[in-house]
Formats: sequence, structure tokens, C-alpha cells
Amino acid sequence: MSYIDGFVIPVPLEKKQAYIEMARKAQAIYLEYGAIRVVESWGDDLQKGKINDFRTAVIAEDNEGVIFSWIEWPDKATRDAGNQKIMADHRMQMPDEMPFSGARLIYGGFSPLLDSSNK
Repeated sequence: MSYIDGFVIPVPLEKKQAYIEMARKAQAIYLEYGAIRVVESWGDDLQKGKINDFRTAVIAEDNEGVIFSWIEWPDKATRDAGNQKIMADHRMQMPDEMPFSGARLIYGGFSPLLDSSNK
């Protein structure tokens, strides 16, 4: 079964296009190193929770949107090897000014429990 890296990221509204451009470049590199699929989603229907929600999870400010992103890998071993190569790839050097707050980014690796694509 596949392996998923998941991300929730606050992005200033005025930096949305810069984020898309950065993500497009990174997407090609992730696919080159073994990812099956890379998805970047802009939150446009984020419900306010009673205790927590997507916006409060990343401490999103009024002038920020929220990205929900995931990378699908064939398996964890491919993900681990791919990430090691990605971190060493000079094309993944971060710009001086990031189009998002890295300090408030949430990410992690996930082993799927259910997957409708597996018949």
C-alpha cells in the first residue's frame, strides 16, 4: 500500500502565486524521485471548529489562506529514499524569502488505513 506525506501550511494571500510557482517546481522534483502524485489544495471552505480547525491548527492570520497538500509514494521505503535525494538536490534550496511560514507548517508521514483505489 502507498505512503502519504501530508502538509497543512499557512500562506499570505499576497504570496499565493509565489507559493504556486514554488510548489510547481517542487512537484516535478518529487515526481522525479519516485512520488506517484503531488497535490496542492487551497482552502476555500474551512469550517470554524469549536476547539480546533485547519486555520487554528497553523495559527493562520486574517490575511492568510491555508494549503492542504499531500504527496503519495509507492511505499515508505521509496519515500525515505526519495526524500533523502530531494534534500540533497540543489534545486530544492529554499529562497531567502519563503512564500509561507515554515514555523507554522504542519507535516507528517502516514500509512493508509483504507484506500478506495485498492481493489
